[in-house]
Amino acid sequence: MPKNMQDSKADNRSAGKIGLALAGGGPLAVVYEIGALAAIAEAIDGLDLNEADIYVGVSAGAIITSALANGITPHQMCRLFVESDVDAVKGAMLFKPETLLRPALREFAKRARSVPRLFTASVLHYARDRKSLAASFERMTEALPAGFLSADAIGDFLKAAYDKEGYSNDFRKLARKLVIVATDLDTGKAVRFGEEGWDGTPISVAVQASSAVPGLFPPVEINGHHFVDGALRKTMHASIALEDGVDVLLLVNPIVPYNARFKRGAGKLVNGGLIDVLSQTVRSILHSRLETGLASYQVSHPHVDILLFQPSETDAELFFTNMFSYNNRRRTCEQAYQNTRLALWQQRHTLAPKLARHGMRLNLPVLRDTSMTLVDAQPQRKSLARLDAALVDLERYLKVAHGV
Repeated sequence: MPKNMQDSKADNRSAGKIGLALAGGGPLAVVYEIGALAAIAEAIDGLDLNEADIYVGVSAGAIITSALANGITPHQMCRLFVESDVDAVKGAMLFKPETLLRPALREFAKRARSVPRLFTASVLHYARDRKSLAASFERMTEALPAGFLSADAIGDFLKAAYDKEGYSNDFRKLARKLVIVATDLDTGKAVRFGEEGWDGTPISVAVQASSAVPGLFPPVEINGHHFVDGALRKTMHASIALEDGVDVLLLVNPIVPYNARFKRGAGKLVNGGLIDVLSQTVRSILHSRLETGLASYQVSHPHVDILLFQPSETDAELFFTNMFSYNNRRRTCEQAYQNTRLALWQQRHTLAPKLARHGMRLNLPVLRDTSMTLVDAQPQRKSLARLDAALVDLERYLKVAHGV
């Protein structure tokens, strides 16, 4: 290791505790956070994202933090998840986000087996009371699946990856503290996997539980409890890192509401139908909670430097992208990388004193270098990529601007 890198790490480690908290947001969040973290890693000297004192992950952020805690760099994650380069990480397998679209067959089978019992009970209830057919058959709603898609691919992929030599699927064997947050469905309370009492759960299972978006993926059963997405309670759970006594806290939030009015002549989001309306609603709720939490942290922990990185509210590309498209994943990761670099440059004057307090500094020559990219351009695919981008843009803006 070069001496200057050793000196940077030494300064970093002696300057105090560093925390990293990542929010969720589905496949979109995974790709965005990889791009943003790669930009941060390159541009901040004295910071090693694989040597934070505590990692806190929720939903998609749990995937990234578990990888960071296992020593996998953002650039390696980019090659693996975005470029589909299995050689990026030793012994890695190819993960395709499309596998998340597989139906939850076990859940369907479980509910199907309950239909005869529920139907018989409904008929007997109606025959006995003869009041309301709807009330008698109301119990049939129990036959509806608790989730329509299977998230087993997430858990299986991470288990296979972390069970290999050099990595760990055990919270207790990690060199750094990792906390994965999920929500106990029966109590509505947040559970911190990785902390005492819940540190025996495999990391892969905890990540799958934290990523179980209600309605999409069935709850994950662990020790008789059923868990769903950790974002139900808080957007990021950054307070866990603050409770651990960090001196500087880096936050990456990939989900912000889209401001459709910034561009003159833009159409209404309602023209995009149910998906756009629900997306904007969820984004607004999650971001509002994050802002409320940050305001309280500044009061309760005024001595902690909190650095938040997130997209611009005017980013139409991010709002309308389809993350199950290969080319869109690549474009979004590169966009996150470039936008974070730009944000670091624009905020350099306010960031400099905060970073300096912790033995870190911005690498301005790196930020000035406009030739730097994260995702391989792959010249042999440029023409096809440009055509794909043009068609996606055309479809997107026709949909929004003209209500198609």
